[in-house]
Amino acid sequence: MRLITVFTALLVASFVRAETIDFWPGAVYDPSVPTIKDVTGHEPGERITWHADVVRYFDALAKAYPDRVAVHRYAESWEGRELIYAVITSAENMSRIADIKTGMQQLRNAGSTGAQAAERIIESQPAVTWLSYGVHGNEISSTDAAMLTAYHLLAARNDERVDEILQNTVVIIDPMQNPDGRDRFIHHFEMAEGLLPDPDRISAEHDEPWPGGRTNHYLFDLNRDWFIMSQPETQGRIVATQEWYPVAFVDAHEMGSDNTYYFAPEAIPYNPHLAADQRASLELFGRTNARWFDRFGIDYFTREIYDAFYPGYGASWPSYFGSIAMTYEQASARGLVWRQYHGNEMTYASTVRNHFVTSLGTAETVASNREKFLREFYEYQLSAIDEGATGDIRAYVLPTQDDQAGANKLAGLLVKQGVEVGVATERFRACGESYEPGSYVINLAQPAKRLVRTLLDTDVPMDAEFMAEQERRRAKDMGDQIYDVTAWSMPLMMNIRADTCNRAVTAATRPAAGDLVLPGTVSGGNARVAYLVPWGEATAVRFLANALRAGIEVKSTDLAFTHEGQRYPSGTLIIDVADNDPSLHESVRALAASTGANVVAVNDSWVTDGPNFGSNNVVVHNTPRIAMAWDEPTWAYTAGNMRFVIERMFDYPVTAIRSDRLGTADLDRYQVLILPSQGFGEYAATLGEEGVQNLKGWVANGGVLIGIGTANRFLADPRVDLISIRREDAVVEGDDDNGGGQKSSGDEEDPVPTVEGSYLASTDDYESAITPESQSPDVQDGVIARADVDPDHWLGAGVASTINVVYAGTDIYTPIKLDAGVNVARYQSADALLASGYMWEENRKQLAYKPFAAVQASGAGFVIAFTSDPTIRAYQTGLNVIFMNAIFRGSAHARPVR
Repeated sequence: MRLITVFTALLVASFVRAETIDFWPGAVYDPSVPTIKDVTGHEPGERITWHADVVRYFDALAKAYPDRVAVHRYAESWEGRELIYAVITSAENMSRIADIKTGMQQLRNAGSTGAQAAERIIESQPAVTWLSYGVHGNEISSTDAAMLTAYHLLAARNDERVDEILQNTVVIIDPMQNPDGRDRFIHHFEMAEGLLPDPDRISAEHDEPWPGGRTNHYLFDLNRDWFIMSQPETQGRIVATQEWYPVAFVDAHEMGSDNTYYFAPEAIPYNPHLAADQRASLELFGRTNARWFDRFGIDYFTREIYDAFYPGYGASWPSYFGSIAMTYEQASARGLVWRQYHGNEMTYASTVRNHFVTSLGTAETVASNREKFLREFYEYQLSAIDEGATGDIRAYVLPTQDDQAGANKLAGLLVKQGVEVGVATERFRACGESYEPGSYVINLAQPAKRLVRTLLDTDVPMDAEFMAEQERRRAKDMGDQIYDVTAWSMPLMMNIRADTCNRAVTAATRPAAGDLVLPGTVSGGNARVAYLVPWGEATAVRFLANALRAGIEVKSTDLAFTHEGQRYPSGTLIIDVADNDPSLHESVRALAASTGANVVAVNDSWVTDGPNFGSNNVVVHNTPRIAMAWDEPTWAYTAGNMRFVIERMFDYPVTAIRSDRLGTADLDRYQVLILPSQGFGEYAATLGEEGVQNLKGWVANGGVLIGIGTANRFLADPRVDLISIRREDAVVEGDDDNGGGQKSSGDEEDPVPTVEGSYLASTDDYESAITPESQSPDVQDGVIARADVDPDHWLGAGVASTINVVYAGTDIYTPIKLDAGVNVARYQSADALLASGYMWEENRKQLAYKPFAAVQASGAGFVIAFTSDPTIRAYQTGLNVIFMNAIFRGSAHARPVR
C-alpha cells in the first residue's frame, strides 16, 4: 500500500514538472537557507501549500536567519488560524528596525515633523514595501509565490537586485490574508483529486462546492472589509499596516482562468481623493514588471477592469495614508493545471512564477526609488494637511444624537484607521450650529484628510467622461465597466448625522479613544418596579439578545410612552422586577456594561402618555430559535454576512440548515426562518412543491419567515405566493406595440411561423424593434437610496423615520396591497430617493415608492420581505434595528399555539 502511495506521488510530481519552471533563470542559491521542499515536502508550485505549512516555512526562515527575518503574529481567524507577516531586510536594517518604524511614523505625522527632520529620515532610512497575498482563499498561487519571494531574497547569490532591495527597503510579506478560505479550498481540491491532475475545466477538482474558498469563515469578501473592519483578519491587518506605513502596498490576486496577468496602472475611474503623484508612480511599477515579463515571454495587460475607486480594497485603502497601492491579478489554475480556451495547459507552477516575478519587481522599484517614494509619502501628509485647512470642507462634526451608539462606533472606526478625532468636553458653536458635550470633532487639517473625505462625504463623484461612456455602453446593452459599488458613505450607511463646516472648529476636546462600544449605564439604582431600555440603537438590541439568552423575562411596547417626563420610543424594553429572580439587578448592570445599553430604573409604572406596561400594546418576548437556509442555492455572501450580524454583532446563535432539508424538515422547533438571497440556483427548484407547502404550514402555525433580497423572487412568485408583492420587469416607455406579434404568414400550409411585417421609418423605430418585449431593469451597481419608515407598525419600532439602503442588482417589487399587508419601509420619490452614488435614470424612476420592507400576516405567523440585503458586508448598521425587529419583534407578535 505504501509503495502505491509513493509511486502515485512521484507520478503526480512528474506530471506537474512536465512543463519545467525555472522560477528565476540562472539563479544560484545559498544551500544553507531552508528551501520550501525542506519544510513542506514539495517544490514550489508542485502542490498547493496548506496554511500550517506556510507558517512553518516562515518560522523556519526566521529561526535560520533571525538577523534578517522576523515573523509577527497579527491576528487569528475565526477558525483559530494564525495570520502572520514576515519582515525581511538586511542585518544592518534589522538591527535598527525599531528606529525605521519610528521614522515612518514621524513622516506620517508630518504636522509635528519639520522639513529638516523629515529630510534626515528620508536620506538615512530604507523604505517599507508591503506584499500582501491570498485575501481570497481560492486565489491560491500568490501564497506559494510569497514563500518563493522570501526564499529568493534570503538565498539568491547572483541576483544583483537582492542586495539593493535588502539595503534600501524593508520588505514585509503577508503570505496569507485568508487562511480559513485557503484551507477550505485545498480540502475540497484534494478530496476531488484523482490519479493525475486534470486540466479539464469541468473536472470536479476545479469545481468548488458551496461556498467555495474565496471568503473567510463568515463568508466575507475580505477585500471589501478594509474600512468597515468587521472581521478579525482585517482588524489585525489595519493595526499592522499603521505600525509600518509602507510606501508601496501590493495585493496579489487571481482572476478568471482564461486571462493572462494584470498589473498597474489601474483602470479608470480613479478616486478623486488620490494624489496625482500616487497615480503617476503606478507607472513606474508597471514598467518594471513589464520589463521582466517581456524578458521571460509572459503576457500581461494593464489599465483594464480593476479600478481604484472604491476605498475598501486592499489595493485602495492604504492609498489614503499615502502608500502607492495596487492590485496584481494572475489567471487562476484553480488547481495544479488548467486547460485554457485556446488549448494551453496552464500549470500551477507557472502562476506561482508570475506572482514571484512581480513581487521581486515591486521590491526592486521601491529600492530604486527609495528617496523619491519616502519624500512623496511625507509630502502626501503635508498636502493633506494643507487641503484640509483650505478646502471647501474643513471639519466634520458628529453631534450627540438619538443613535449615539452609532455615532460612537463611527468615531471609533475612524480613530482605528488613523484619523484624529476629538470629543467635545463642553458646549460649542460651529458654522451656525450649537453642539453639546460628547459631540465628535474632526478637523481636516490632518494627514488623514483624504481618508476622512473619502469615507464621510455624502458622495464621491465618478469621472464624468467615464460615466458618459457607461451610458453609451448601456444603451447598446454592452454592460457597464463599474467594478463595484458607486456609494459607501459611512454616515449614510450607519444612518448617522454628520455635519460639515467650511472652517476649522474651535472647541475644547479630548482625543477619542477608538472604542466601538462604550459601556452602558443603569441610572436610578436598583429598580423597585421595572427597568426600561430605550429602543432604537444596536446596544439595546444587543441587550435584548443577551437578556433572553440569560433567561430574563422581557416585554416591549409597540407604542411610544412618557414616564416621569421622559419620552420612550416604540420598541422600548420593559423588564419587570416581579417577573424575574432576585439576581436581576446585578444581571442588568452587567448587561448594560457589556452591551453598551443605557438602562433606566423606575420605581412605579404610571405613564402620563401612551400604553401602560400591562397594555395589549405591550408584547412579551419569547427566546426565538433562529434557523437560516445554508448551502445552495443561497448566495454565500448574504448567508455568511447575515449570520455574522446576528451571531457576532448581537451575540445570538443561529442554526444553519442546508436548504434542501427545508422541504421535509420539521421546523416546529424554530420561531424564525431566514432565506438569504439566492445565488446561481433557485429555492423553487431546491425545495419543490413539498417544500413550499412545508413553509406555508409552518408560517400558518406561527412561524416568521424572512426573505432577503433575491430570495423574494421565490416568496413572491405567483406559483408560491408566500407574499403578495411581485417582481417587476423594466418599464418600457413609449411602447406602442409596433408589430412583433407572432402570426401565420397567410399561407395556411406554410409550417414556418412568421411575424407581422412592419416599416421601420426612423432610428426610434429601430430601437423599439430591437428592445426585448420583457426584460429586467438594468443591473444597478450599488447606490445608497432613501426609504421612509411607517412608525405605526411594530417592524418600524425605534427605527429612524428615514433610512438609507444600499440598493444593487435588478430586483424591484410592487408594493403590497393594503388588504394583504404593510409596506413598512418604502423608497422615496424619484427626485428624492438617491442619497449617494450613480443611478441609472430608469431605475431611479422605477424604484420610487417601491417597498424595501413589507410584512404580510399568514395565519398565526408572518412573512417579511427585505427586497435589498440589509446586512451586506455588515456595513449598513443603520438598518440593524429594523432587521432585528423582524427577528425579535416578529416572533413576539406571532401567535403560535403555546
